[in-house]
Amino acid sequence: MSKPRYLTKSRFKLAAECPTKLFYTGKDKVYRNLRQEDSFLAMLADGGYQVGELAKCFYPNGIEVESINHKDALAQTAELLKQENVTIFEPAIRHGNLFVRVDILVKKGNVFELIEVKAKSYNSVKPEILGARVGILSDMRPYIEDVAFQAHVLRSAFPNVTVKTFLMMPDKSVTVEISGLNQLFKIVRDGNRSKVIASPEAKTAKVNHNILALVPMDEYLDMINQDGVKYLRYTKALPLLAEEWSQAYQADLKIPPTPGSQCANCEFKSTPGDGFKNGFKECWAQAYQFTDADFEQGTVLDIYNYRKKDKLISDGRIRLSNVNEDDIKIVDGGEELSLSERQWMQVRGIPPDEDRGGFWIADHLMSKEMTEWKYPYHFIDFETSTVALPFHAGMRPYEPVAFQFSHHVMQENGQVEHVGEFLLTDPVVFPNFKFAQALKDQLDQDEGTVFMWSHHENTILNQIVKQLEATPNPPTNGSELIDFLRTLAKDGERAMYDLCKLSGKAYFHLGTKGSSSIKKVLPAVLKTSPFLRQKYSQPIYGSQNGIKSKNFTDFTWWVDAGQGVPLEPYDLLKDYGSTLLGETVLAGEDPDELVIANGGAAATAYARLQFEALGAEPRRKICEALLRYCELDTLAMVMIVEAWREFASTI
Repeated sequence: MSKPRYLTKSRFKLAAECPTKLFYTGKDKVYRNLRQEDSFLAMLADGGYQVGELAKCFYPNGIEVESINHKDALAQTAELLKQENVTIFEPAIRHGNLFVRVDILVKKGNVFELIEVKAKSYNSVKPEILGARVGILSDMRPYIEDVAFQAHVLRSAFPNVTVKTFLMMPDKSVTVEISGLNQLFKIVRDGNRSKVIASPEAKTAKVNHNILALVPMDEYLDMINQDGVKYLRYTKALPLLAEEWSQAYQADLKIPPTPGSQCANCEFKSTPGDGFKNGFKECWAQAYQFTDADFEQGTVLDIYNYRKKDKLISDGRIRLSNVNEDDIKIVDGGEELSLSERQWMQVRGIPPDEDRGGFWIADHLMSKEMTEWKYPYHFIDFETSTVALPFHAGMRPYEPVAFQFSHHVMQENGQVEHVGEFLLTDPVVFPNFKFAQALKDQLDQDEGTVFMWSHHENTILNQIVKQLEATPNPPTNGSELIDFLRTLAKDGERAMYDLCKLSGKAYFHLGTKGSSSIKKVLPAVLKTSPFLRQKYSQPIYGSQNGIKSKNFTDFTWWVDAGQGVPLEPYDLLKDYGSTLLGETVLAGEDPDELVIANGGAAATAYARLQFEALGAEPRRKICEALLRYCELDTLAMVMIVEAWREFASTI
């Protein structure tokens, strides 16, 4: 028998983003689903698994419906609900083609309490659910509509009961009373499924129940029921949408696409040669008869940080060639490149008289900034994590954890060296204060300029200062660390210099699509800098007489992918990591999962080291991958500055 095609809460949420996605979801052998591939990692990174398991600990008499079979789960739920009073975890509720698994259902006679547990942060002192003019805030609406859908199914299945609804979320205003809370819940992978194993201490530990806020949702559900569910550019009553979407999904009918700016983030995209169909392109082909050639010429989705994409799309002006100056409203940035000027270059290209061979650079501004930098240059990159359950007593949910940094130095004569790094992944050690001490040890040797890429590092510095000030057990030199970190923070005597900000003002390459992400800018400068090609096409990185490295040996970063175009270094790192990690990391595990090739993956890898039951060898390999990735981030800054010095003719 075929598996029943129910509209579940996850599919309802998907349809609220775009109803057409219902046709693509669940067809894993046909359409690639990038979000589904990342779902385990996302839950792991933010501590979602631990939050769900901790919530169960607050209901010690709860009974879990463990079956993943719809029929069996429904039968077990029905049997449990015969009791006058009962608390059920993951009960199965069905009405017609609607099917939900409620996180926690508390039955007290004729009253049902529906509790949806989310890892989303919440502040009970300053709750941000409603806006003054917009009603339910956009970042809260999907969670509330999720609860509203579940309540609709529950009330439809049990029309004679009273339903009360709640969201349970980590409360950032509450401090945890015990240390090691996050270590009470370990993740174990079982084939394609993962589950959390709670230690025996989890149910007996004296955890402040307020650490997870139980927030009543009934008044907000009334607003949803009155105003309707928002999807794309429309609003419609929840019961009508649930019926329409469930019928379409049950019959496997594609709801006609309504393209808009949301298409830029569509998860149903494939890459050439991966064997999957591309749902995003199918929608645009259906709506606009787009071909691959049309996509290659560029669409309004490509315009960086442009807020009027939906208007252009609704006007039928889809291609970049349809965009005019009135749409962009160009503002003269003077010596700097304004956002609108950057956007216009994306649309019409770099003006011929300003094209430096595929890129634009503000020579004078770049040179002026460089004259203010002091040698030796220090390039620093932080890797951090924010997880729901705090490490130690006195901490709050989602306090940042700084577990790693990398440090490259460039001397005035151009000599480059990877001089230092820090990585602390011990599950029972809070790393932030040791991180601060290691950073101080690295940077206290001189007064050279310290570089970062984006303001994230500045945010972390300020957070560690707050933690040092608040902790009842500071390091013996806590005041010295505070003074040191403040010198590096914004407005400090040695405030870290933001290269990303400079890139936005003074550098543009069409290949970056307007972005100043380091992972976009690095490939761009590698393509256009003869200096970088000559230097890094040789195996000098990590060589005895070349650039000293702590994690690479005789490595070549400029590798020709054909026609004089280099492979992207982060892709090269992934290939390199796969080779090093081999084929037998864990039984049934893809070695690419231990290859760290972006910041989100680094945070996820750290979470694995904290929460997953891993052996010594996989732990070692993950740490090696983290060190290589972070080192590339600071080397990337070095390469970009080297290219800019070349482009601006300042050495």
